[in-house]
Amino acid sequence: MTLPKIPLAAVIGHPIAHSKSPQLHGHWLKSHEIPGYYVPMDVLPDDLETVLRTMHKMGYVGANVTIPHKERALEIADQVTDRATLIGAANTLIFLEDGKILADNTDGYGFIQNIRNGAPDWDPTTGPAVVLGAGGAARAVVASLLDVGVPEILLSNRTRVRAEQLRDDFGARVTVVEWVQVNTVIDQAATLVNTTSLGMTGKPELKVSLEGLQASTLVTDLVYTPLQTELIKAAQAKGCQTVDGLGMLLHQGVPGFERWFGPRPDVTEDLRQAILG
Repeated sequence: MTLPKIPLAAVIGHPIAHSKSPQLHGHWLKSHEIPGYYVPMDVLPDDLETVLRTMHKMGYVGANVTIPHKERALEIADQVTDRATLIGAANTLIFLEDGKILADNTDGYGFIQNIRNGAPDWDPTTGPAVVLGAGGAARAVVASLLDVGVPEILLSNRTRVRAEQLRDDFGARVTVVEWVQVNTVIDQAATLVNTTSLGMTGKPELKVSLEGLQASTLVTDLVYTPLQTELIKAAQAKGCQTVDGLGMLLHQGVPGFERWFGPRPDVTEDLRQAILG
């Protein structure tokens, strides 16, 4: 009698101890009574390709990759989805039967699902989105906002050249705004998104004036430690509808879990509480 293989998946980063992904996937594995494991792996950049090329032989069915490996994982992969190509980074890897690596990016999916879950009446087509930051997360956010019909993105980053790179990659619907002048366009925002780490526990505050913020603007912050960032609290004081960043983490994990382990998991209030734990 041959026993079935126990499916394994991982999250790979450097550092990785802070990641909540093991709690997320562990919760789903337990809920679905799947005898699998999802483990954190701290992997140095120089070792990434060797590790990824070995994992299939060790019984791994896939992996998430996080900072600083998202761009490099895309280069290593044998096959790449259209959305990962567009975003220019991978966060989800599937190890195929023949050992080849398929790279995908589910960050944009998680971002949009989080908003739709937290603000069901949100209409992306009503006006511009102001997006703060131009890193890997911003690329996923910009791609997904354009995909759902946001007419214009006003993009601002402390280092202007990075914002200009995104504009060059995503086209005419993206306009770059100087970081010191972002206050002057806040009043135009139908949607306001912080993709930077500013405001995160242990990081500097996000110093952006919300004086012109309209009560009709939807405000969301990708930072979820703390869950109620100063941006979220200030937007709520203005009467805005807000969506915290935890749901993006939860929703981006859904497609990977389904691909690796079979069932499509649900994002529930029980799950949120388990992660906040």
